[in-house]
Amino acid sequence: MGGFFGAASKNDCVFDLFYGIDYHSHLGTRRAGMAVYSQENGYDKAIHNIENAPFRTKFEQESQSMHGQLGIGCISDFEAQPILVRSHHGTFAVTTVGKINNAEEITRNIIDKNAHFFEMQNGDINQTELVAAIINQKENFIEGIKYAQEIIDGSMSILILTSKGIYAARDKMGRTPISIGKKEDGYCFSFESFAYLNLGYTPVRELGPGEIAVIDPESERTLVGPGEKMKICTFLWVYYGYPSSSYEGATVEEVRYNCGKYLAGHDAGKIDVDLVAGIPDSGTAHAIGYSNESGVKFSRPFVKYTPTWPRSFMPTYQSRRDLIAKMKLIPIHDLIDGKKLLMIDDSIVRGTQLRETTEFLYDSGASEVHIRTGCPPLLFGCKYLNFSRSTSEMELIGRRAIIELEGRDPDRATLEEYADPNSEKYQAMVDKICEMLHFTSLSYHRLDDLIASVGIDPDKLCTYCWNGKE
Repeated sequence: MGGFFGAASKNDCVFDLFYGIDYHSHLGTRRAGMAVYSQENGYDKAIHNIENAPFRTKFEQESQSMHGQLGIGCISDFEAQPILVRSHHGTFAVTTVGKINNAEEITRNIIDKNAHFFEMQNGDINQTELVAAIINQKENFIEGIKYAQEIIDGSMSILILTSKGIYAARDKMGRTPISIGKKEDGYCFSFESFAYLNLGYTPVRELGPGEIAVIDPESERTLVGPGEKMKICTFLWVYYGYPSSSYEGATVEEVRYNCGKYLAGHDAGKIDVDLVAGIPDSGTAHAIGYSNESGVKFSRPFVKYTPTWPRSFMPTYQSRRDLIAKMKLIPIHDLIDGKKLLMIDDSIVRGTQLRETTEFLYDSGASEVHIRTGCPPLLFGCKYLNFSRSTSEMELIGRRAIIELEGRDPDRATLEEYADPNSEKYQAMVDKICEMLHFTSLSYHRLDDLIASVGIDPDKLCTYCWNGKE
């Protein structure tokens, strides 16, 4: 995924920028960057690989050496950014969050005008560099940003640092968030609204879909008003968002708690377990909601040792994911041995980690391990955000189960049948996944219950990864 932060201050903004970016570290683990502008020294920029060390460690030197009144930065899983560009617009820095499905076509059209791009190690073009090139096709930033939003198939939210202020553009369907914070000496833009609270900012507002705004140390203002249609990514509440995050007025922690309540309601009178626990960390709120609704004791039969282990979701190689997922888990045997456990995770993607966790609990003495999830089965690869570039649709455990049941790669109509929680095919798929991953029982959160858990207008939510609907 990725996240970004920008600050405009009457004084030096680097302290706020450093910690504002750091508060986005849950959104990525590979690349990070900062770019600042000062009237005295102009632009300064730094990018580091953060795979083996956290953002704060890698950027400690820059937090002391960089100075400026304006700055932007990011946590990114793929592209090195922000990038610094010199063009007919002058010099500017840009960072992005999103996904460009038609990058090849756009790149080819720009190259035909005698432009060039630097290839990354894998042969791809840095999508942030491509966004800058698109913007440079027009006479000013506003027209350039609007043009980018118009021609990009996918989604694209943008921060642009100039010598006069910082532009922010939320993608045209609002699939990812941008909020504005304010304090006495300036303003900020942030992907995560909680990221600026401890820095002394108070919330101003969230940008609407397609809105373009600008901040400087004195003011914030809208340059292009928001569109009427929104399709914000529901997976933000399910997985990506930090518990203290809030999008469109719905707080992540509360949504996950609500999901747990719905799961308990469907289990009422159907299951006998000794305790309920969340797969740390994003399953915890689900488990508390389940426990409070059902009366089943909430406990922590194992803890995750994180001080020296990176997140196991991100490593590229499956062997590394398996190893890290297993080595991070520390059992509390008194809460496992001979017990019937109900574990709640936010989702099941490939199933690798959850299978490892289940086997770990059986090896530690559990008599039963029942699994519940905070969202429906993932059946469609995301077209709009970089959920994981290493995850093809065929790697999704739901798709693999369907292929086993059907004996072939399913067509669209067949997938829609499996997505219906009231169908026999859906239950057959769930039973197959349960068998493949060695659970005692398995139930998924229903999509209608997930939408109710979020509590905003369903028409504003993107649910493509579960039901394939645009």
